[in-house]
Amino acid sequence: MWTVVYISPNRVIAEQIKALLTNEGLLVMLRPLGVPHLGDSGAVEILVPETEVEEASLILTENVPIKGK
Repeated sequence: MWTVVYISPNRVIAEQIKALLTNEGLLVMLRPLGVPHLGDSGAVEILVPETEVEEASLILTENVPIKGK
């Protein structure tokens, strides 16, 4: 089962995060959120297999800055 590990504000950032996780050997799927007419500027869910959630979370915590910090 696929599990959401991050919600990116847009497709560009989602692709960067996907590359980060993929380079670490994880399987990654992107799923657009919201209305389709927003195209690449809409939010995107980043999903990994349930068995890789913990590893993905660690990678994200170490590499993706938290908004406002």
